[in-house]
Amino acid sequence: MGSRLREDAGDELQESHEINVTPFIDVMLVLLIIFMVAAPLATVDINVDLPAASATPQPRPDKPVYLTLKDDLSISLGNDAVPRDALAGSLDRLSEGNKDTRIFLRADKMVGYGELMNVMNLLREAGYLKIALVGLETLGAPDGTATPVTAPAADQNAGQSTGE
Repeated sequence: MGSRLREDAGDELQESHEINVTPFIDVMLVLLIIFMVAAPLATVDINVDLPAASATPQPRPDKPVYLTLKDDLSISLGNDAVPRDALAGSLDRLSEGNKDTRIFLRADKMVGYGELMNVMNLLREAGYLKIALVGLETLGAPDGTATPVTAPAADQNAGQSTGE
């Protein structure tokens, strides 16, 4: 409570019913400074251990087109090795010129992300935008053990993955 002096009342003090907001503002400014300093520190280098996908595999098409990127960075289309400059022509022959054919892209886990993106760019330049990334998925068995299954991990549009 605050009090106010009146000149005409003599020795009697009258109570003032106004809220003193100065301490409240001081506390809010201190909290603001603390959050301004602490917020950037909370977003630096966050380690995340992502869980494995356990989605059911999608059914395979009748004639799937598998493109494999090996650990030595060689490319295979189906079971045949293909040079990078002849990839577009080989895909056109295999898919009979249908650019809507889904390409199942497999890569060795030792292959770097940049190399995988280079192959996806080759596919995009060839006009094949429907890319399914194939990975080793673990589906839980009833007894709690995991069974490895090779299945398409995710559908990826090459145009979206390169920022277009």
